[in-house]
Amino acid sequence: MIALAVAAGAIFAVLSGRTPEPIAAGQPAPTFALPSLPSDAPVSLDSLRGRIVLLNFWATWCKPCEEEMPAMERLHRSLAGKPFALIAVSVDEDRAVVEAFRERLDLSFPILLDPSKDVAHAYQTFRYPESFLIGADGKVVARFVGPREWDAGAYVDRIRELVAAVPAPPG
Repeated sequence: MIALAVAAGAIFAVLSGRTPEPIAAGQPAPTFALPSLPSDAPVSLDSLRGRIVLLNFWATWCKPCEEEMPAMERLHRSLAGKPFALIAVSVDEDRAVVEAFRERLDLSFPILLDPSKDVAHAYQTFRYPESFLIGADGKVVARFVGPREWDAGAYVDRIRELVAAVPAPPG
């Protein structure tokens, strides 16, 4: 009986190890590759290096997520042709629900599918929406928990400032 208690205590100690600190500004953004809608073509964070990335984690059942989507679409369209990418990662399990959501809101920015929530867990997200602004160097610039009016002046100005600092591609 004592041996069982000691073993249980040892297992508890191992499993209750210290939770890693949340991903914060200045840290490298965890890399990933996920299928995108509508084609299933994989999109990787590495393929976006050299651009400013707004990475948003969301779900169709999340009302605040839905409410911020039109502002994200406006931001995406206003920065078309710039070294900027807006990527929305859905944690929904049902692809058809995500596709219907995308069509209903007429969203044109890339939506990636993370039904296993592996990428969401790598970013330590569990409150949706949650977004990360990632610099051209692949490091987190800022983390935002909760919905935002992404096309409001303060956010647009900050993103444009980061975009303006991105070196022009050689050639």
